[in-house]
Amino acid sequence: MLTASQIQEMVKGGEGYNVDFKRSVPSKVKEISDEVAGFANAAGGYVLIGVDNDNQIIGAEIDNNKRSAIQDTIGEISPSLKCEFYPVDVNGKKVWVIDVPSGKDKPYITGGIIYVREGANCQKLRSAEEIRAFFAECAKIFYDAIPCKWFDIDEDIDPRNFKEFMEKAHLSNTLPIKQLFDNLELNTDAGVPKNAAALFFGREPERKFPHAVIRCLRFKGLDKVHIIDDKTFGGPLYQQYLDALSWIESKLEVEYIIKGTGPRQEIWEIPLDVFKEAVMNAICHRDLYEEGATIMVEVYDDRVEISNPGGLLPVVAAEFGHKSMSRNPLVFGLFTRMHVVEKVGSGVPRMRELMKDAGLPEPIFSTKGFFTVTFMKRVKPQSVNGDRLNDRLNDRLNSREKRVLQIVKKTPGLRTNELSSMIEVSIPTLSRTLKNLVDLGLIEYRGAKKTGGYFSCRE
Repeated sequence: MLTASQIQEMVKGGEGYNVDFKRSVPSKVKEISDEVAGFANAAGGYVLIGVDNDNQIIGAEIDNNKRSAIQDTIGEISPSLKCEFYPVDVNGKKVWVIDVPSGKDKPYITGGIIYVREGANCQKLRSAEEIRAFFAECAKIFYDAIPCKWFDIDEDIDPRNFKEFMEKAHLSNTLPIKQLFDNLELNTDAGVPKNAAALFFGREPERKFPHAVIRCLRFKGLDKVHIIDDKTFGGPLYQQYLDALSWIESKLEVEYIIKGTGPRQEIWEIPLDVFKEAVMNAICHRDLYEEGATIMVEVYDDRVEISNPGGLLPVVAAEFGHKSMSRNPLVFGLFTRMHVVEKVGSGVPRMRELMKDAGLPEPIFSTKGFFTVTFMKRVKPQSVNGDRLNDRLNDRLNSREKRVLQIVKKTPGLRTNELSSMIEVSIPTLSRTLKNLVDLGLIEYRGAKKTGGYFSCRE
């Protein structure tokens, strides 16, 4: 049974993969059985009655008739499912808990429909054949739900990554880690952490999962012949996400348009927000059973391709762009709690919308074997009268280098830590950028080591 303090911690974190809130018993009580069946078809979870949409515990009174109605609608789930249903007093307010296990006899059907929990919502499936195909595709158990016996929560957690998760998920640091993992369904019934815990919170999880990385390549030209840059990002999954986005940004061109006294407008070759959607999609949907393949980000002169092992699940293929089903639902749920994922199933439509708004072709999707999305770059007009510096910038500098160069020209004498704060990148990353600009003869360091700064060589 949940305790009052456990419920308070869950409520602080909001609805997610393993918890759903109800202000009161809904007028259509079947909504309860839909949520319960969705949890049973996934990793289990809790329905909390007496919590509103603003994450406030308001309490609820459930009389015998309503209690019987809830038990009856759960009893209509087929095959039968045993759930605990009990009240908990939380600071004088009664919260009713429906404790749903991960079912042993999936799929569970209610009212002739199959639901599966995905993020903070339940997705409707149309037939038992679809969901059987779905679980067969995932080898009957999600990779991120497999027990990870080597992972020690006291020794192997990356503390900085864990702290960032707790802050973004609005969770209290006072809750013991084991209890938190239990609440997030990251432990088995025997208390063993699951793969999702190691992948999301572990220090260098690629030591045990060498394929769970993102490889980023910049090619010269339009094919795979000449590699200019090759980086592989490991570490906790959220850090991989940030590193991949930063790398992509550094490889794209940007134009700055200044009109009047207002802020300058940035026009990127490809809108940066599409990569937030595409990289997150790749992490949450990659088939980790394919141990010989990784997520790939490939940048060419005319396009960017992002691919992950595993094509579309059968249940998603029929409604591509409208239905979402993650191969790694525990991982997806953790990203949802961090508010990195906006809405289940919104990724593909949002990518299309962003490209359309930027006046670019819609993304191209390939779903055979690998899931690949291709974004075409903005066609740049040929420079006829540009001077040597502009030609050199267009040919040699990435967007971050151009930005640093502009700042140094406008405000000479800045030091590394000042520049790092202004463009919001780490000092090691900025140091590499500064070195490239110095090597190109575009900036130089003047003055003593502790008091000097960077100046444009054109000044």
